[in-house]
Amino acid sequence: MDVHERPRPLVTVEALGRKCPIPIIMLAARLHEVPIGAVIAVTADDPAASADIPAWCRMKMHEFVVEQPLARGSAFHIRRMY
Repeated sequence: MDVHERPRPLVTVEALGRKCPIPIIMLAARLHEVPIGAVIAVTADDPAASADIPAWCRMKMHEFVVEQPLARGSAFHIRRMY
């Protein structure tokens, strides 16, 4: 999917400086803020987030869309599936 076709996140959870699993806990707590089918983003700079957030998406059956590198850390985009 082209970067221009990706839907923009409706909500961004700021978790920079937090160690896993805190970014995932913050994501889970705020996922309900976006409608089903919409995208939420989590910003995180813990290196474990690159593996942990996609793994959480698989486990919870949400779609991991992309990891977008930032000046500090990355933005992880997740599509809410239910």
